[in-house]
Amino acid sequence: MSVEAKKEYIIQRLKKNGCRITSQRKLLIDIILQDECSCCKEIYYRAVREDATIGMATVYRLVKTLEEAGLIQRKNMYRIDCDEKVTA
Repeated sequence: MSVEAKKEYIIQRLKKNGCRITSQRKLLIDIILQDECSCCKEIYYRAVREDATIGMATVYRLVKTLEEAGLIQRKNMYRIDCDEKVTA
């Protein structure tokens, strides 16, 4: 599926769930689709370069909405592995 097709699919699902599609939300969706961002802060820093009016809360709300709709999955970037006993 192309990036544009994914974007249109996401927008249609959000509309179906009663979500307004604003220019800020479209920008955030574009950023998320461009690269895998490791956290909301990274999405925010990229977005604020293009639209200084975007707030961190807007990013968190959209990510939460996308998660609730099953459109995005949060990945853990760090994993502690304690399978073997470590001795000092």
